[in-house]
Amino acid sequence: MTRFKLTRHATVALLAGAGLMTASLSAQAEGQLRIAQQFGVVYLLLNVAQDQQFIEKRGKQAGVDIKVEYVKLSGGSAVNDALLSGSVDVAGAGVGPLFTLWDRTHGRQNVKGIASLGNFPYYLVSNNPNVKTIADFTEKDRIAVPAVGVSVQSRILQWASAKQWGNKEYAKLDKISVALPHPDAAAAIIKGGTEITGHFGNPPFQEQELAENPNARIVLKSYDVQGGPASSTVLYGTEKFRNENPKTYQAFIEGLDDAAKFITANPEQAADIYIKITGAKTDRKLLLSVIQNPEVQFKVEPQNTLGLGQFMHEVGAIKNQPKALKDYFFDDPRVAKGN
Repeated sequence: MTRFKLTRHATVALLAGAGLMTASLSAQAEGQLRIAQQFGVVYLLLNVAQDQQFIEKRGKQAGVDIKVEYVKLSGGSAVNDALLSGSVDVAGAGVGPLFTLWDRTHGRQNVKGIASLGNFPYYLVSNNPNVKTIADFTEKDRIAVPAVGVSVQSRILQWASAKQWGNKEYAKLDKISVALPHPDAAAAIIKGGTEITGHFGNPPFQEQELAENPNARIVLKSYDVQGGPASSTVLYGTEKFRNENPKTYQAFIEGLDDAAKFITANPEQAADIYIKITGAKTDRKLLLSVIQNPEVQFKVEPQNTLGLGQFMHEVGAIKNQPKALKDYFFDDPRVAKGN
């Protein structure tokens, strides 16, 4: 099987994260915020907050000068490792990696969710004309996901597999899944001719695949598995960071909420910010269609996340059973009404 390398951006980010490790060994003072993010429009709240300096502005209102650093990684495993090592203060990844780390650190570092990055439908796209449902994938196919068995895409695929073949077969498609950053996976689906015949991605990569390859089709929608609109990508951190940096933490959530309201009110400006901040070559019209998709909502309040955690507990992927949002999200008025 062909081995794929990380993109240049991911490699640089990993090196940068390693360089931060020494400084992270000591406790961080108020005013420093290092955020790990990945690829796609699902991180638009962070892009806008960075461009408009919403977090810094909220910090100044609270009397704190906040220095915000953004580290780009690929895959929930890399993000979780960075958070546990102290290389970053806030992790940006799928709700699947959140549940994994929440369970792993329960009673110790006590990692919990901070905020949602909004609701986005994720599509499993295939360029194999013989694949119309997940049951049509064979040993010859390869499905690209950010992190096999860990990423939210992989977890949703497991959930769909359990519904298709039963809980004992929930990991059935893991054996034909490969870890690949979204930009590389999208390029493989669009170009064709590689072992990658499926990609469980996120916006705008899934839309690019459907627009640029006439053979590409949607095999599975995350909302169908999750039972409706859901916050699949979230931000989370340790209890220690929250307790030791209350003003920075609060400014972070307030700044994100400001970014969500900005995007909703200014979608065209938000699209321009995404292109500027990420350097993406995404078609602006396609990007705007993603931002204005009625199924997409920009908000910090998580929605429809509990079901995935309960599924993961049911199949033994996590030991602790989440019973309510407060179990795996920190208490804050902006997120408390979520689910």
